[in-house]
Order: sequence, then structure tokens, then C-alpha cells
Amino acid sequence: MPYLTSPVLPAGTLSRTPQPALPTGDGLLLRPWRAEDAPAVHAAFQDPVMHQWHVRAAHSEEEVRGWIAEWQRCWQQERNAQWAVADAADDRLLGRVALRQVLLEDGVAEVAYWTTAAARGRGVAARATEALARWALDDIGFQRLELTHAVANEASCRVAAKAGFALEGTKRSAGLHADGWHDMHLHARVRGD
Repeated sequence: MPYLTSPVLPAGTLSRTPQPALPTGDGLLLRPWRAEDAPAVHAAFQDPVMHQWHVRAAHSEEEVRGWIAEWQRCWQQERNAQWAVADAADDRLLGRVALRQVLLEDGVAEVAYWTTAAARGRGVAARATEALARWALDDIGFQRLELTHAVANEASCRVAAKAGFALEGTKRSAGLHADGWHDMHLHARVRGD
């Protein structure tokens, strides 16, 4: 049965070119992950704040190297796209920003991010998320980017708002964390916002 609409983005939209580095213009660089980032990622995941809001734990640098290898493969598979957020001056790792659950045919993806403890409170997550959204919506042609976070995570709510993601509602008991089910805020940014 034929569809009445064409895919928003055709297969190959991401994978036909190497994953780009995306400068934010204000001191950050979103760049593809490298194996040598493993010690910094492992250290970031030892922070109790990461355990509070994320469902993964990093037990070893070797485990993290496996994550990074998977993040690198995801670009070619067009299901996720992960960037390291680095200081543009010294390449120090400050966090991560990603497009997850990519549905090219629908032009939709979910944005996710985290920052290292040293980077918090400096606008790193909001600046990186805004730069990624601009690239995904304006340059690539995604129609809609969604962002969810635990309602209790007020810092993440501020990041979403600063990055131009409008609050659309609350998804009840939608996120399972180590301490149980959390209600999740749903934010979105669409092309033209």
C-alpha cells in the first residue's frame, strides 16, 4: 500500500557524510567521540548527580570505550548521533549531546545531554543543545526535536527552556530511574521556532 506522504528525511541523510564537528561560536565544540575520551567519560559517571538522573553506570574505562565504539557506529546506522561537548580552546571534555531515537522518515529525534560536574552552571548544556537543535532543524531538515527529563530535575528544565524547547506537558510515570518511576516533562522544538 503506498504512502500519501514522502519521508521527511531519506535514508542516508546522516550516514552519507562523516559526522561533522559543530562549533557553537561561543567557546564550545560538538565533535565526534574518540576512544581517548574514555577516562573523562568514566570520571564524569562517578558523579552522584549522574546517578540521580541517568540510568547508566560506568564501572570501568574499558566499559566506556565500548560505549564510545557504539556511539561511533550509531552515526552510520542513523538511529542515534552522539557528540562530545568540548572546550574549543583546549578540547577538555565538558559533556555530551545527542540525537536519540532518530526517525528520519518522520523527521523526528529526541535530544539528550549531560555535563561534567566542572561544567555545570556555565550554560554548557543549553549552548550545546541549542547548537545541535539549530543544526538538526535548519541544516539537516528535521521537523521536530523532543526532549524529556524528570519533572524533579529543575536544572534540566532550565536547559530545555534556554535552548528554545517549549514545555508541552507531563508524561506520567514515563521514566524509570534507580529510585523508581518519574513523571517526565516533554519539551519540543520544531522547525521554524
